[in-house]
Amino acid sequence: MAKEVEAAEPGAFSAKDYHDPPPAPLIDPAELTQWSFYRAVIAEFIATLLFLYITVLTVIGYKSQVDPLKAGTNECDGVGILGIAWAFGGMIFILVYCTAGISGGHINPAVTLGLFLARKVSLIRALLYMVAQCAGAICGVGLVKAFQSAYYVRYGGGANMVAHGYTKGTAVGAEIIGTFVLVYTVFSATDPKRNARDSHVPVLAPLPIGFAVFMVHLATIPITGTGINPARSFGAAVIYNHEKAWDHHWIFWVGPFAGAIAAAIYHQFILRAAAIKALGSFRSNA
Repeated sequence: MAKEVEAAEPGAFSAKDYHDPPPAPLIDPAELTQWSFYRAVIAEFIATLLFLYITVLTVIGYKSQVDPLKAGTNECDGVGILGIAWAFGGMIFILVYCTAGISGGHINPAVTLGLFLARKVSLIRALLYMVAQCAGAICGVGLVKAFQSAYYVRYGGGANMVAHGYTKGTAVGAEIIGTFVLVYTVFSATDPKRNARDSHVPVLAPLPIGFAVFMVHLATIPITGTGINPARSFGAAVIYNHEKAWDHHWIFWVGPFAGAIAAAIYHQFILRAAAIKALGSFRSNA
């Protein structure tokens, strides 16, 4: 990617070698008349469907392989927590790579919320993305249940729940921090300033995002099964539809949304100094 250098006055030096894209309008009705908008919504739906299908199948397959009630199984069988984390992180890497040029590759309402707060997407796009993501998650888990109904019910349907020995406060904290790591990584990997300064480093944005999901799963699977994605938790809860799947379901919306808000504020107002820039602009116009 070539660096875009701003024109400077003779004898002056401009260190800014990148251009920030203009902020998205809060409400943009014109989007509703564009096929590219609906194509992006469909891409979010399909990506989230595939994400839930592969990952929930992995979780159920692992629980089947280590089921102590089945003859010939033991705790060392199956992919383990490491394999589950790889499934989630690997699918995010693949799907973000495939859809980034179409929809931005959000695949997560928390990511969409963070980007909306940073004025990267409009309100209309953010809302329809979230609806598409939740619908895709429901359909993805529905396919898993359709193909493996006996195993699906027996092994918990991949639903997120607070593990025994952990409090609701601990679970909320784990979801907030885990989502903060993910959304902060999304902002950093797609930052135009970083892309301009590090254009000589051939690193795909989906790679660090996928690794962030992988690392967070390693840390939080023992606590909540790892949500950090309200659509993932919602889709599994809707299809499994047992009371224990709904008992603490609010955690998997409040935690990820709080983490996304914190990451957006940290990146935009501290790292990118948006508050200081706004104050400087106000003073210069006064």
